[in-house]
Amino acid sequence: MAKIKLFALNGNKPLAQKIAATLNMELSPASVKHFADGEIQIDIEKSIRGADVYVIQSVSDPVNENFMELMIMIDALRRASAHQINVVIPYYGYARADRKARSREPITAKMVANMLEMDGVDRVITVDLHADQLQGFFDIPVDHLRAMPLLAKYFTDQGITDNVVAVAPDHSGTKLARKLAEHLGSPLAIVDARPGDDEGVGVIGDVKGKTAIIIDDMIDTGLRVEESVAALKEAGVKDIYAAATHAVFSAGATDRLRNLDIKKIVVTDTIDIPEEDCLPNMVRISVGELLGEAIKLISTNESLHDLFED
Repeated sequence: MAKIKLFALNGNKPLAQKIAATLNMELSPASVKHFADGEIQIDIEKSIRGADVYVIQSVSDPVNENFMELMIMIDALRRASAHQINVVIPYYGYARADRKARSREPITAKMVANMLEMDGVDRVITVDLHADQLQGFFDIPVDHLRAMPLLAKYFTDQGITDNVVAVAPDHSGTKLARKLAEHLGSPLAIVDARPGDDEGVGVIGDVKGKTAIIIDDMIDTGLRVEESVAALKEAGVKDIYAAATHAVFSAGATDRLRNLDIKKIVVTDTIDIPEEDCLPNMVRISVGELLGEAIKLISTNESLHDLFED
């Protein structure tokens, strides 16, 4: 394996520890301090000259603080003569701002990509971007890993495969729901919410008497999950599960989800969830081994093809 160094910032240290364990390595020492006025100071405690460096940082809440930590760390590594700077961003913040939905809007996801490149990043490794085309915002290699096989494996391991239907919480999530349906050999349904429609929310597809799995790339406020659960109950489902890669959980999401009739909420650890936001019916699946394997293959100049296979 090439001379590599792993660094963890404050965004998701538990996941960074799992990645290091997968590689049978220790995290390299670095101190990340915040002054009273919010300024960030980073000190790399040992030489990284000529090393291939991997910085692990989820750009999650607090989003701007975590992003600035990452940018300052990249600057420090470049000035310390790192051979290559690779950033592992399990959750890519601002990914939803990927287009102009109305006039005079910024495309912040592209701006973030520009800033990372200008700061000297050589490669980005991430998990389940909000939209696949975000890879094209970069002019450097982007390894876009998928958590779907891990989520699907949970349901197959638990024997939740009979009389199942994969449910997209809206039309934009159909592609992801179809992928889950292919994994489980199940049919597909879509929650159809039309703004201004007096008929409210309906379900496209046969879900009556079935076990429904609501699948999305992220759970943010939980409103879409809440709406989907109500529509599925109305349509006569037997049991409901929810699954997502990124547990953003903002704006009272945990209280909202706690009150829903959901058997299990299956998420990954791309975002470090505070203890108070962990729900009794939550299952957390780690992407640490997936990311660790990606780093191992990249560092030995091997193909990542098998990691992209479902």
